[in-house]
Amino acid sequence: MSVKEAEGARIVSITGSIVQVKGLSSYRMGEITYVGEERLIGEVIVIEQDIATIQVYEPLEGLRINDPIYPTGKSLTAELGPGMLSNIFDGIQRPLERIKQISKSDFIKRGINITALDRQKKWSFHPNNDLEKGEIINGGDILGEVQETETIVSKILAPPSFSGELIELQEKGDYRVTEPILTAKNKDGENRELSLMHEWSVRIARPYSTKLPVTEPLITGQRIIDMFFPIAKGGTAAIPGGFGSGKTVIQHQLSKWSNADVVIYIGCGERGNEMTDVLREFPKLIDPYTDNPLMARTILVANVSNMPVAAREASIYMGITMAEFYRDQGFSVLLTADSTSRWAEALREISGQLAELPVEEGFPAYLGARLANFYERAGKVITIGSPYREGSINITAAVSPPGGDFSEPVTANTKRFVKTFWGLDSTLANRKHFPAINWLISYSGYVAEIEEWALESGLEDWGRYRQEMMKILLKDEELQHIVELIGSKALPSEEQLIILIADMIKVGFLQQSAFHPVDTFCPLDKQMRMMKLMLLFYHRAEVLVKNGCPISLVTSLKTVQILKRMKEDVLNEDLIQMNKIEDYIHSEMEELGSKYGYRI
Repeated sequence: MSVKEAEGARIVSITGSIVQVKGLSSYRMGEITYVGEERLIGEVIVIEQDIATIQVYEPLEGLRINDPIYPTGKSLTAELGPGMLSNIFDGIQRPLERIKQISKSDFIKRGINITALDRQKKWSFHPNNDLEKGEIINGGDILGEVQETETIVSKILAPPSFSGELIELQEKGDYRVTEPILTAKNKDGENRELSLMHEWSVRIARPYSTKLPVTEPLITGQRIIDMFFPIAKGGTAAIPGGFGSGKTVIQHQLSKWSNADVVIYIGCGERGNEMTDVLREFPKLIDPYTDNPLMARTILVANVSNMPVAAREASIYMGITMAEFYRDQGFSVLLTADSTSRWAEALREISGQLAELPVEEGFPAYLGARLANFYERAGKVITIGSPYREGSINITAAVSPPGGDFSEPVTANTKRFVKTFWGLDSTLANRKHFPAINWLISYSGYVAEIEEWALESGLEDWGRYRQEMMKILLKDEELQHIVELIGSKALPSEEQLIILIADMIKVGFLQQSAFHPVDTFCPLDKQMRMMKLMLLFYHRAEVLVKNGCPISLVTSLKTVQILKRMKEDVLNEDLIQMNKIEDYIHSEMEELGSKYGYRI
């Protein structure tokens, strides 16, 4: 960046993470500045006459009135190119591992100005041989490819705003991210060089050609999500829940096991120990879809609660900009943020320092607009540029309502902009039922699209199984109120059977251990077979009960425990064992019927 001290520009006040500066009339909104002699990174967020307000992304201890300001002439941008995957950044895209090497300490020193992408590493560039001299290169066109990790071959894209006549495209070879790989003449007749990387302002959504309707699910391996409350590729979901209800574990599971091509995990204002778990665990994991390290398709953004609130506010935009870059290459991207409540609290704190008029619970009036702007950057699109590509971004964001109150402003506003709602229940969490997604308050707005996809994918029974299981759970909820008053023994046998099957569904299907080597990930085939077997048992038992069989005999069948434990006892790929369980259901039911003379 070009940095020069602004003549006469000096700090006139310091409040929290905000400094006010006089003498910056030539500055622009959103411009990045360096503040004080240590050159702390800041961003201009308000300009009134000759007073500019700057939010600083680093602690302000030691900063003094009349300290100088250094302008850069640039907005807050993300560096986009090979080298992002497998990396760990802070909220303003500084690579933490290289910062640690520079600091020679586990603590980040202030004023470290470091590039996001390594300027020394060379990448093997394979040019797009379909491009010819004299051809017009437009924004989004693929210039070539780089094998970024074992899993991902990254496309080298022309910047979205670029247009020019191709003069020269470099041959296959090894290049640093700043070395030119293409020369083109723009409309002004000037030669312009493009490299493996380019920059993009994080607060501006990257352009696309057409937004498409969503058509297929994001497979997560989590049964209650995939089968009951699915999210489509390109969709949005909120995970609200009180303290200890399992929001972070669900997001870890989505990041580990979803079938997205690229995963971007933003630790936005959560506790440091939770982010530490991510940093320690993810590098050890193997991707179930590629058998390569999971980090080969993952970017981590670590911006925890003890880091400056201004950087926390920026981290969401940095993450979504990186997601858009991989979307524009034609990838399916999962962005997960933990949590948007902490991000909203950063907005509230900055708003308070600016003395803006607050609304409900002290949040700024523009909270809803900022949330809408964030979630609108999700979706499935046709990208700009050639050749033709489709890409998608999923956003799944945790929300941390105080006391689990879903009516508070962040949760209430979030529900307006997401189509899938996985509401976590502290009561379930206290009973050690995880994931603690409450099937009575959760919903998915993508069921119709997923059902159509299921019909085309050979899963035609998905909609019927889902609907039947939901009816059982809803009926069970009605019966539980009666049970609390008079006990289950007073209910008719048919209703006691409903309670038995509902318990089987809750324990054997909806409950899933994130830490069990088999149960942590459940493929679709196994999920469908589990649903089929539980409903088969229900229908066979229902016939027996209606023909006079005591419910106690049905409850004592070995099949009940087998069905509850098959999630862990049957290996994911062992469909033969599933067939054996089905045969055992039939034989045990027939044996019961013939032994006591009940018609089946």
